Amino acid sequence: MLRTLWKTSPELIATAALMLIVLAGAIVGLVVDPTIITGAPAWLKPAKFAVSITIYTVTLAWFFTFLPEWPRLRRAIGWGTAATMVIEMAIIGSQAWRGTTSHFNVATPYDAALFRIMGLTIVSQTLATITVAVALWRQRFDDASFGWALRLGMILTIVGAMTGGLMARPTREQVAAKRAGVHLTVAGSHTIGAPDGGPGMPGTGWSTKAGDLRIAHFFGLHAMQTLPIVALVLARRRLQPQQRTHLVFIAAASYATLYVMLVVQAFRGIPLVAPDTATIAQLGAWAIATIVATAIALRGRADAAQHSRFATI
Repeated sequence: MLRTLWKTSPELIATAALMLIVLAGAIVGLVVDPTIITGAPAWLKPAKFAVSITIYTVTLAWFFTFLPEWPRLRRAIGWGTAATMVIEMAIIGSQAWRGTTSHFNVATPYDAALFRIMGLTIVSQTLATITVAVALWRQRFDDASFGWALRLGMILTIVGAMTGGLMARPTREQVAAKRAGVHLTVAGSHTIGAPDGGPGMPGTGWSTKAGDLRIAHFFGLHAMQTLPIVALVLARRRLQPQQRTHLVFIAAASYATLYVMLVVQAFRGIPLVAPDTATIAQLGAWAIATIVATAIALRGRADAAQHSRFATI
């Protein structure tokens, strides 16, 4: 598989290998550098982004193996993605080295320029990913359920990536301060209901006291791994092709619904680890709807099998 991925998109696999080196360096930084930035170790963000970029580039190279008729697109998107991720990681790492934040940082013209560059690169990457989704939509697959898993997974990942735009918007307090003539050092926030840098979950740093858009952002981004895995698991079951396709659509709808719920929960200022009654009720309704829809799809399989036995008799 690694040889296949390298042959399909060497630039993406090389980027993944580079990110593993960055991850090793960030781990060393976590051990030897006591610097704290907005309540978290300075090298935690570079470490998290190195892991995320590694997963993303390897997954995208894997997606490319299902687009054999699009060599130019693969080459262009592969090199563009590699450049984008290296730039992103270079800025995040250099800002950590300086002991300051990379995202939302507009304290100086230099910091603001770096944050602007990051925004432009991510927007360009999102647009590039949309072209991959279009190619997947036009590509024919022998296994329809797997094809839909790739398409819907990519679309949900694109939507999840756009959550970053919600975080980059200045908050009401920041807008009011700017209108009052206050020099802003931060423009944007991932925490809702409290300042960034408060108490967070171990490893992720997600807020334990307020809403946090990073949770929905993370969840949405990983749809491109989750849905294909669902399709691969279903392929090992004794199911009719149409049933597997129905189950993939159910999984995609369930995933999208949970993503929206996470966005709403964040905007309501509710932390992931302390859901309120309304959030628990929504989760219960989501779980029941998913189970019922899945049971109906599987019941169709049982009815078809019973009908087949009677026809044989």
